[in-house]
Amino acid sequence: MTRIAFIGLGNMGGGMAANQAKAGREVMAFDLSAAALDKAAGAGCAKATSVAEAVRDADAIITMLPAGPHVRSVYAEQVFPNAPKTSLLIDCSTIDVESARAVAAQAKDQGFRFADAPVSGGTAAADAGTLAFMVGCDEADFAQVEQVIAPMSRATIRAGDHGAGQAAKICNNMVLGISMIAVCEALALAEKLGLDPVKFHEISSQSSGQCWSLTSYCPWPGPVPTAPSNRNYEGGFATAMMLKDLKLAQEAAAKAGAATPLGASAEGLYALFDRLGGGGKDFSAILEMLRGKLPA
Repeated sequence: MTRIAFIGLGNMGGGMAANQAKAGREVMAFDLSAAALDKAAGAGCAKATSVAEAVRDADAIITMLPAGPHVRSVYAEQVFPNAPKTSLLIDCSTIDVESARAVAAQAKDQGFRFADAPVSGGTAAADAGTLAFMVGCDEADFAQVEQVIAPMSRATIRAGDHGAGQAAKICNNMVLGISMIAVCEALALAEKLGLDPVKFHEISSQSSGQCWSLTSYCPWPGPVPTAPSNRNYEGGFATAMMLKDLKLAQEAAAKAGAATPLGASAEGLYALFDRLGGGGKDFSAILEMLRGKLPA
């Protein structure tokens, strides 16, 4: 039986760890939240009392942590000193490219194999095991990374060497953040012009304005029953998380000397919505701000 250590059981990690257990793997899970640990135990995972205990006998270690500093410290202080050198290390957090490459270099120096493998799909896909993984790793390691990820994935793509997974993720989410604002602006304008937004959705989803933000994640309630817009924008992908990813994209753009004016504008709008109280709402709730409404 494959032994998986899973570190980080938040909104995404909890569902991901559960799918590892459903696949018949022995999952030793850890999180600082007792409630998250209890939920993981209910899904078939064993509870560890520390990262060190979780990784001690692991064949593969999966981390899902909030930000780059957390990833750096958890690996340097707890994973590297305690995990078997044969363990495959997979970080699924969304962090800056520089941190991903730094941890990969440290892992290699200590004899570990490492992959950065951020995900796309949100909490529903995490629960369903249908996430998309963007992987940065040595080519020779990819087949095993893919095998470990399989119970959580609908698509696993090697983006390139270490750090490439993170680069793909922040570029992808910049597209998503920008496109959602465009869809929301169009829906708000349609409403002001007296056009039924649901009818506009029907038209645009079959016209040149078609995009994922409109057809799969419509911010107007009704047309896409599974979208967070039908749940008062609860669940899904929080505005604060989208803002984090857009900040990462802007930091990367500044270091690389890339021009991303729409990315910068999108970051500013989500930052405003966050300050107005929308940080905990799904990012598609920015429609309400564009309609002149504050988050409820």
